[in-house]
Amino acid sequence: MELPFAESWKIKMVEPIRKSTREQREKWLKEAHYNVFQLKSEQVYIDCITDSGTGSMSDRQWAAMMMGDESYAGASSFFRLKDTITRITGFEYVIPTHQGRAAENVLFSHLVKPGAIVPGNSHFDTTKGHIESRKATAVDCTIDEAKDTQLELPFKGNVDPKKLEKVLAENADKVPFIIVTITNNTAGGQPVSMQNLREVRAIADKYKKRVILDSARFAENAYFIKTREKGYENKTIKEIVKEIYSLADAMTMSAKKDGIVNMGGFIATRHEDWYEGAKCFCIPFEGYLTYGGMNGRDMDALAVGLDENTEFDNLETRIKQVEYLAKRFDEFGIPYQRPVGGHAIFVDATRILTQVPKEEFPAQTLTTELYLEAGIRGCEIGYILADRDPVTRENRFGGLDLLRLCIPRRVYTNNHMDVIAVAMKNVFDRRDQIKRGVKIVWEAELMRHFTVQLERL
Repeated sequence: MELPFAESWKIKMVEPIRKSTREQREKWLKEAHYNVFQLKSEQVYIDCITDSGTGSMSDRQWAAMMMGDESYAGASSFFRLKDTITRITGFEYVIPTHQGRAAENVLFSHLVKPGAIVPGNSHFDTTKGHIESRKATAVDCTIDEAKDTQLELPFKGNVDPKKLEKVLAENADKVPFIIVTITNNTAGGQPVSMQNLREVRAIADKYKKRVILDSARFAENAYFIKTREKGYENKTIKEIVKEIYSLADAMTMSAKKDGIVNMGGFIATRHEDWYEGAKCFCIPFEGYLTYGGMNGRDMDALAVGLDENTEFDNLETRIKQVEYLAKRFDEFGIPYQRPVGGHAIFVDATRILTQVPKEEFPAQTLTTELYLEAGIRGCEIGYILADRDPVTRENRFGGLDLLRLCIPRRVYTNNHMDVIAVAMKNVFDRRDQIKRGVKIVWEAELMRHFTVQLERL
């Protein structure tokens, strides 16, 4: 008999979590203006709002923190981190930042000017925000198949080469770079194939453009290349990662995901001119070049995390847990972005809350219903996150409207996944009773989903 799959780690420390009553959750959610970002952590039973900075560090990472060098300049922790990044990616120039959006802020301050056009695959909220706040335009070149959540396609995060070529043919002089997000979060945590990265590289070379990889989940993307793309099944994750970055010019990294640390990020590039330009913004925005917003101890923990998480067993354990939850959803007929991604289940709210009009934000409504059901906090990746068009100020309803259930790394057991699945089933079973959604009563001009205030209709 074949042995069942088991985690590649054992538990050494636990943290208590709290249950609550439906009455309590109704009160708390109303006080939070129906925005789950405004809930207190102790009001949440199982927290799936993000996998960013919420993972559990390993014993080796905790040990590495004791070696942290907190020198203001020239800290040995920085050089250990830099050497690890260069060994894994091949990029020589490294600037640490406190998280991924800070890396975008530093690099884009140098590269993105008013009127610029930045093509990519479903720019994430902070990426799009940093582009649009600079009076530039983000152009989505994701393949059309990504919009069909029930279509099984191994690399649904891919860039459409024809769309990308069209943008460059018409606006090459306005394009400072091409950005590819691996994995493609907004499209449902979907990976990008190595073949597609080669196609992007060829188009970039044709128009003499550089390519940046938004790399928050680069290791998970490498796992999918290994398990889904012909010719890579016998390569190691580190070999695949090195090949991925051979096709790029730079990366921005939220290390809170695949670096498995609670805070941190960086920019890495092979081009000295980009490094020199970004340096000028790192010092005023983040800090000196050898800490850039990070403590020495956090840089040491990150160096170990990057090394550990570019090994197959660690990634397989993490992704198999997400697959386990997806299989439970399949049992109940709950629709989600297929095939399941590496870090989250993206539930298709428009296929569940069919009576809630798009103007009343079905995914946000589903997010609140799941919290009320069992104290489970997810995150809307949809019409609210899409923000308004910067010119017309109309809501953007062109994309997917999804409830993202992120699974933190090395935090929950499959028993927790069972609770999530049954709670989602309970909401799914009463979906026809949910006829109205929410309306916005206050919103920020940019990245509104973090602080938006809503009312139930």
